[in-house]
Amino acid sequence: MVQAPLDSAHWYVTEQAGLVKRFDNKPDAAAPTTILDIQMNVDSPATGFDELGLLGIAFHPNFATNHYVYLLYSRAGTSPRQNRIARFTASGNGASIDPTTEFPIMDINKPSDFHNGGTMNFGPDGYLYIGLGDGGKANDPGNNALNPNTVLGKMLRIDVDHGSPYAIPADNANAANPPCGFSPRNGRGSAACPEIYATGFRNPWKWSFDSAAPAGSPRMLWLADVGQDHYEEVDLVEKDKNYGWSCREGLHPVAINADRCANVDVSGYANPINEYAHDIGDSVTGGYVYRGAALHDLVGKYIFGDYVNGYIWYLNESNNKFTRSTKIDTGRFIASFAQGNDKELYFVSYPDGNAHKGGQVFALRPNTSTGGTGVPQNLSQTGCVDSADPKKPAAGLIPYAPVAPFWSDGATKQRWIAMPDDGAITVSADGDFEFPPKTVLVKNFSLGGQLVETRLFMRHPDGIWAGYTYEWSADQKEATLVDANGKQKMIGNQMWTYPSQSDCLRCHTGAAGFSLGPEADQLNNNYGYPSTGKTGNQMDTLAHIGLFANQPPAVASLPDPTNVNAPLDERARAYLHINCSGCHRPNGPTQSNMDLRFNTAMADRNVCNVDPHAGDAGVAGGKLLIPGNHTSSILYARMHSRGEYQMPPLSSSLIDENGAALLANWIDSLTGCE
Repeated sequence: MVQAPLDSAHWYVTEQAGLVKRFDNKPDAAAPTTILDIQMNVDSPATGFDELGLLGIAFHPNFATNHYVYLLYSRAGTSPRQNRIARFTASGNGASIDPTTEFPIMDINKPSDFHNGGTMNFGPDGYLYIGLGDGGKANDPGNNALNPNTVLGKMLRIDVDHGSPYAIPADNANAANPPCGFSPRNGRGSAACPEIYATGFRNPWKWSFDSAAPAGSPRMLWLADVGQDHYEEVDLVEKDKNYGWSCREGLHPVAINADRCANVDVSGYANPINEYAHDIGDSVTGGYVYRGAALHDLVGKYIFGDYVNGYIWYLNESNNKFTRSTKIDTGRFIASFAQGNDKELYFVSYPDGNAHKGGQVFALRPNTSTGGTGVPQNLSQTGCVDSADPKKPAAGLIPYAPVAPFWSDGATKQRWIAMPDDGAITVSADGDFEFPPKTVLVKNFSLGGQLVETRLFMRHPDGIWAGYTYEWSADQKEATLVDANGKQKMIGNQMWTYPSQSDCLRCHTGAAGFSLGPEADQLNNNYGYPSTGKTGNQMDTLAHIGLFANQPPAVASLPDPTNVNAPLDERARAYLHINCSGCHRPNGPTQSNMDLRFNTAMADRNVCNVDPHAGDAGVAGGKLLIPGNHTSSILYARMHSRGEYQMPPLSSSLIDENGAALLANWIDSLTGCE
């Protein structure tokens, strides 16, 4: 989302499918107007799960007179994949952009769908800077980011006001060499690419100039580089420096590339100014150095976030070292930040991780409230339990039990739904539940007959979901709210993890409707209701008491993976659906395009004989799934491990041995990918 130079009355937003929209710069603005539609030319994901599409926009500094707008997008119908940078001409003071005015600036071949980068900005020197990813697949197999003969994995700087289709700034390294970025060369020559400004990036998303920094300043260009398996990083990008990918991820060597990097001198690599591990966040989204007036305490500080967990931080500097501030948790998928001409900041988000359900724009403004979340410190005070005996649910809560529960390190669980009196559940065509605001889902966890944790998953009145967890006392009389950052604790012989508030939303994804267990195929079974002593079908019961806003679709009951009398294929697919498909489905928050929902056909699951996207989990030469060979199947290896490659990635320290054995037997029984 950007504003044109000298025009503060409007905002311009790019959408991944190939649209540019404009709306008025005011809180009650009318619906955006589409001013450019190039969807037919753009290779974008039909389901929104990957990184193709219209990715970048930049207005020429002299837009008011030349009307030039620059776009970066994935081209449709090219082999190999190709990203294009092109100039378009606007009319009507930016009210429309004519698609027939497209003038190609640069066509860039790349090996896969992923790691496109895409942010473009004009620098204080008047040149166009372009941030490109390494082209994709895990570990940068082509070593593109460190190869000076390709523009992939680089920050580029070109002069679009001279040359045809562009010129090379005279002070670029290797400025005398022939350009790499335009077809047919595409960086495959033997000379270093003269467009390169800096080297060694995996997937810069996003980056910006400090509006107060002069051209060439070491504090001019701030970049967030999305990591692979372990670390996210923020870099201050300087001319001709190397930032180390794919020999380093952040400050750390990439073990799988050790042979490639064995003779590389990494001592000259530029270090990130800040990094964070994947126990904190999973996909950094770059922001801006704040130069506005509304957040006066943050002037001069770099503000950025994380796409997956919705955190926003700023960087504090002391003695040339940068540390992250206390986070704020937006509960949103932060796709990008935006800076107005007045230097105030905004962020653009997918409300539920789904690129096709309409994004939202939020302004960053001072917090004038004095309260917190309003969530009580003691479980007995929440109204979700009997205040005299918190081990019991409050009157009116509706118990439920899914056919097959998620693996929770051997804990037994009890579950209830609390609904507002005037609310109803909307059931989607695939059986997912959409609960109304003010819903609370309550879940008790017990080990050895003792309660250890109660989780409340709440949809607040504004529609935002958030998770809160309570730790039970040894005497079983009360449970207290765990810090928002979560905690770990030894219980008996096992480590128990109380998830952080952001961890809750890493599993309870918008793509899966946030609530996971309550869905039609999981509740289409009989349940004995303790308050009445009667047994009935759960879906029929919920309908009978008037909780559905629409007629739920007719769905079969999900098979129980532990039922040895059920077909092996159905049991394994049910296990993957329960434990994995919350993230691994269309519009999910991962970089993978796996679809592990129960009803997805094998050929459409994007796992069979497919190379891994995010590392091989220690299975050299492995594929995500190899029919007849579970030992070389990364899907199995992740389920049968704990540590950096484990699945599920959160809140589990014990392997589900029965579940892993089920997957092994299933994979070994497969004879093909159909």
